Amino acid sequence: MTEWSLTQLLASLHEDIEQRLKTVRKAFDHPGTKGDASENVWIELLNTYLPKRYEASKAHVVDSKGNFSQQIDIVVFDRQYSPFIFNYENEIIVPAESVYAVFEAKQTADANLVGYAQDKVASVRKLHRTSLPIPYAGGTYPAKPLIPIIGGLLTFESEWKPALGNSLKKALNAELGVGKLDLGCLASHGHFNFDGDTQDYLFVAENKPATAFLFKLISRLQFSGTVPMIDIEAYSEWLVD
Repeated sequence: MTEWSLTQLLASLHEDIEQRLKTVRKAFDHPGTKGDASENVWIELLNTYLPKRYEASKAHVVDSKGNFSQQIDIVVFDRQYSPFIFNYENEIIVPAESVYAVFEAKQTADANLVGYAQDKVASVRKLHRTSLPIPYAGGTYPAKPLIPIIGGLLTFESEWKPALGNSLKKALNAELGVGKLDLGCLASHGHFNFDGDTQDYLFVAENKPATAFLFKLISRLQFSGTVPMIDIEAYSEWLVD
């Protein structure tokens, strides 16, 4: 009889992600192709292991006032309650209300990339989000408070030595406002997350960072709850010429 090992299964999940990112780095010379392939590795991981209420994709985010985010490498959004997601010629646009998390995904982390990721996250968090009261059989629940949008960074490795040291912390601490990065994974080195209790970044160097990141993201999503009830009429105003 085959003996299952949870330790080995979790290790294999990380090893698969790390190896695929390493192959992308070696196999593709064109920066755009390499970037797209890296994003696809992470997107496939999330779409495989996140609960089916979530979907991950490269996308732009739009609000009911007609404002758009920058293009985001990975948007984790709701597919159960969101009334519309626009897909045209493989360009995906999702309403701001449906967004749970956004990530920048590249091959190598450095100070410029951290700043770039913070700008991308800020471009989503700055968008307007609606929230309507929720009707039920006995009346109406008040409008749900907006959930915090998780922001993060995903890479294969780091330009810094040590990878999870003061240089990374300095770059992350440069933006603790609207562009703050909540968590991330440097697949060859470890993962990080912002601890709300200590108001500080925690760095974890270990041999299964992709798996650890996935579990941390799922845990955060569990505490996020469900996205608010979108005011679809606010978007329909753009139908008027």
